[in-house]
Amino acid sequence: MNAGRPALCERGLDGSPRAPATEGEGFRVGTSTTSTGSTPTAEGMRGHAAEFAERLVARSGLPLDFSAGSLRVVDRIVDGLRRGGTTDRGRAAGTLFGLGAYVGEVLVRRCGAVWIDLDPGQRELFGQPVGVRMPDGRVWNPLGKVVNRFTLGPEESAHTFFLTLHGRARPEAAA
Repeated sequence: MNAGRPALCERGLDGSPRAPATEGEGFRVGTSTTSTGSTPTAEGMRGHAAEFAERLVARSGLPLDFSAGSLRVVDRIVDGLRRGGTTDRGRAAGTLFGLGAYVGEVLVRRCGAVWIDLDPGQRELFGQPVGVRMPDGRVWNPLGKVVNRFTLGPEESAHTFFLTLHGRARPEAAA
């Protein structure tokens, strides 16, 4: 294990390592909250992702168009949070949640995924209340992918996650 890196406690269903979520880091174990402090549900994720992207584009002019290529921008935003000295996940929680919602919505729009409320076992595994189900039935954790990028660094790329993702619908079916 590399010095200075957090200990890994498990792997998510997507095979990516997960850093342990602990109380006091801005997240309650097994939960995530929206910017309003409410626990997110699958029903509200599309709207949350769209609102987050709209606000970020208006404020920064970043090209967040829900394309696969825009996930490189997500990776750079998370890297900027890390370089800017934000090491406390709690302080970055709202931004990380918004970016995770955005990544999930790219999967919905481009791959035919659907937002789902995770069952208790999935919530415990992923540390999140919502995820996406791909057309082949696989469940993925886009919120956790963004948190992993923040916690673990560049080897946890949202863009690479999209490109190597199993279970996508054919492009004509994901329109």
